[in-house]
This record gives sequence, C-alpha cells and structure tokens, in this order.
Amino acid sequence: MADTLANPLYYLDNFRHVLSWVGARHHDLLNEAEQDFIATFPTLPQAAQALLVRMVMRKGELFRASRLSYAEIGDTHSAARPLAEQGWIQPEPPLSLDQLANLLRKDELATAFSQSTSKLRKEELLAALQNDATATPRPLSEWWPASNDQIYALTVNALCDRLRLLYFGNLHQDWSTFVLADLGIFQYEQVPLTTAARAFQSRADIDHYLELYALRERLHEGEPCADIISALPDTSPNPWLAQRRHRLLFQLGQQQEKTQDWPAALHSYNASHYPGARARRIRVLEKLEDFAAAHALACEASTTPESEEEAQAIQRVLPRLRRQLKLPAQAKAITPEIPTFTLSLPADPEQRVEALVLQHFHRDEAPVFYVENALINSLFGLLCWPAIFAPLPGAFFHPYQSGPADLHAPDFANRRADMLSERLSLLENGGYQEAIWQSWREKQGMESPFVFWGLLDEALLTLALDCIPSTHLRLLFTRLLSDIAANRSGFPDLIQFWPAEQRYQMLEVKGPGDRVQDNQRRWLDYCLRHGLPVAVCHVMWATP
Repeated sequence: MADTLANPLYYLDNFRHVLSWVGARHHDLLNEAEQDFIATFPTLPQAAQALLVRMVMRKGELFRASRLSYAEIGDTHSAARPLAEQGWIQPEPPLSLDQLANLLRKDELATAFSQSTSKLRKEELLAALQNDATATPRPLSEWWPASNDQIYALTVNALCDRLRLLYFGNLHQDWSTFVLADLGIFQYEQVPLTTAARAFQSRADIDHYLELYALRERLHEGEPCADIISALPDTSPNPWLAQRRHRLLFQLGQQQEKTQDWPAALHSYNASHYPGARARRIRVLEKLEDFAAAHALACEASTTPESEEEAQAIQRVLPRLRRQLKLPAQAKAITPEIPTFTLSLPADPEQRVEALVLQHFHRDEAPVFYVENALINSLFGLLCWPAIFAPLPGAFFHPYQSGPADLHAPDFANRRADMLSERLSLLENGGYQEAIWQSWREKQGMESPFVFWGLLDEALLTLALDCIPSTHLRLLFTRLLSDIAANRSGFPDLIQFWPAEQRYQMLEVKGPGDRVQDNQRRWLDYCLRHGLPVAVCHVMWATP
C-alpha cells in the first residue's frame, strides 16, 4: 500500500486495490451493475474518482458541495460532472425538511425561512417550521433560492458496501482499515489466500449475509421482534452463515426475555443452535412454570453439557427445579476449595485495587505483574502462531484480518488438530521456549487474537518461561483450546514469580463488595484440580 502521509490520494489507491481484488477474485459473484462499476471507474478522470471515494468513505448519502473541498481534487463541481453522468451521484436531489435540517446550520435554516434564531434551539426552530407547506421534498434551490451551495446524493453506497463486504467478508471493517494499516498502527500477518478461502461462494451467500445484517440492525434499532422473525430467511447451507442466523435468533430470544415475552423467547431459543441457547431455554421454561420440561432438559444438559459454562449453569438450576417438583435433593458436586485470604490496605481512589495489591506483594526478588487475560493467551498465541494463521478454507478472506474467521467455531481446534499437536508437542521435548521467542521476535506488533504486545515485554516473557513449568502451560493451553470464546477470559489478575526457585503463583484480586465471576471460578476450579498455584485475595479498606 502507498505511504499514506506522502500520498494525498492514498484513499483512492486503496479503493482501486479493492476493486481490482474483488474483480479478480469474485468476478463470478458480481452482477452486471457491479461489473460495470468496476470496469468504468478507472476510465473516469482522477478527480472524479477521488471525489466519489471521498463521499463513499464519509457517513451518509447527502453531501454539500461546499464541504467536499479537497486540495488534491480541485473544483468539486467539475469533478462531480462525470459522476452525475454515470448516475453514481444525483445533483440537486429532493430533500425532506428533516434532511435539509441535517445539512444546514441553525442560522442557515433560519435565513432560508426568514426566521429569528436568537431564542430558539435548532430542534425548536425545526418544530416551528413544520407545516403542510414543508411536507413535500424539494431541491435545495427551492428550499433556499439564495443559497449558492449544491447538494449531491450518493447513489452507489449500497453497491460499494457490497464490494466492501466481498473484500473483507464482513461489514464491520470499513475503509479506515487501510489507513490504519498504511500508517503502521495495525500490522497483519500475510496469509496465502486461495479461491477456496473466499467468504462467499455464491451470490446467494452474499444476499443471505446482507439480509441477516439488515435484520440485526433492525433489532438494535428497537423494531419489534415479531417483525424481524417474520422476515428471517431460511437457513443457509453455508455453515458460517447458518451460525450467524442462529446467533440472531439467540439475540431475539434475549430481547424477548427482556420484555418478558416468555413464549416468544422459548420459540426463538428452540430454533437457535447458538451456544447458550439450551441454558436459556431452561430458564424460560422455569419462568413459564413448566418445571417438568425444564428439569428434563436440564438433566439432558447435565449429562452432555456443551461447555463448562453450561455445566456451571445447570448445577445452579437443577436444585431449584427439583424443589419445585418435590424430588429428593441430589448430593452437591465436590469442587476444590479455593485458597482465599483477606488483605487490609489503605484506600487510594487514584489507583485500582489490583495495583494496590501488586505494590503490596512486589519484591525485587519476587516481582508481581498485572496480566489478567494477557499472559497465558499471549504465550499460547506465540507458540501456536503457525496453526492459528494456517491458510485453511473459510479462515482468511483478505490481507487485513487479525485472526481466523472461524476462531470461535466449534471445530476450530479439530480443523487444526495436527498443526496444534505439533506445536504443543514442543512443550514436551523442550523446544517450546525457542519457538515462543522466535514468534516474539519475528511477529512483533502484528495483530493477533491472542497476543498482547503492549504487555508482553522481554522481562515478563523471560520470567514466565523460566518460572511456569511446561506441564502447566500444556494444561492451560488445553483448556483454552477446549472453548476459545469462553476461556480467553477469566484468568487471575496478578502473577508473582520467584525466579530463584523457578516457581510462580496466580492471584485473583477482589475489592470490597466484589465477588468471583463465573468464568473466573471455572478457571480457578480447573487450576486447583490440576495442581496449578492460584489463590483469591479479598481486600478490605484499612481504617485510618
């Protein structure tokens, strides 16, 4: 990519790159309008190309010519003419009063309608102007004949969004991704990309994604769930698109729970295979007082839990359900007792409680670090870097991915079983330290879903590799891989090293009134069952 700071047309170069990439890799998925756009765009004058990209990269579809002033483009009106001839922008589009108000300042709006602005806010002025005469949309020249400005409406926004979707494989990444990469703020691992790795394999896949995306936006905007469900497309044969549909159904169920529409929530959860849907079904059945059905489903889940998170939830709900059904109580599962101690410290509103505990225990011969989820994730990410960034079909779609698209898929580890096994075997033959150091040196600063570069300096990495046994790392990495979405968080806050003794301890810190969260408890239980040194420190504020 071009040097962003030296090249004023960096954004145009990036846009041209996207068109070239999409045209070459996705030609079979493009409709006639998209093919014509990709073919025609390079034939326009450079100023026209640049103006269109500037508009595409800005928010909205309506723009004032006076606010499209760029030195590298020159005269806006001249640059706009070829775009208007192509129909990619519409000069002087009809505007509603609300659209006009969004484009004009308060004083301009008042001038256009010969109103005083001394006492009214813009919202009040707009309300005062609402009448039958303002109900009909009209161009700016009719709203405000004295204005020397012009409005352009961008008509290819949806088309460009579709091209952006084909490039990134999602719509949450926008054109700023290129800028951040060009400036060196983000660096990405370059994974070989093949046609089989494309996010979309058919035009139907693209349409399905856009339908689901639009429905999710409608849900976030507060539209009734029933309307969204009625518009929900059938399940796609594309596995990752089917998963997106299940996730939307899960989100619909959550919203229906918030409004206490229990029957509708149950219906949504029944239709969803998204992780956590079964546990939510049990909760909704309990709310509906169908205790027998809730108990039967909870028993099924306790036998074959989908995750530790679900197993933990079932352990809580089963005793309640058994009481409701007047069934004999079951013996509680035996869990290891978490080592806990209380520490009295002077309160300091300027510092987090974790920092106060760190300072209390830190010694030159036994340093303490605030690492929370960063350290173990980073060690795993460095050791298993080649497996994480393997060019598997459906994992990498474009050069700006911080990690594989299937990172949270249930088969993530299985698809990479041989590669992960090879990397984890280094923990047993002694090669893991050099492998981690090699990744730390060669991949420095590259985006990763696991590695926290801002925390992992040479001193911390040295201590971690010297003091955490490889057998412990194997146990930690194994659990992390068993459920990446759930287990990337919940690690203890602090870690203390005793380098002379080559040992360590992880410490979870809880301030007054705070408690151990579910995901933290699961990590603590796992560590204790496997003999890893952990403890919980409850802090009390010392009386002055």
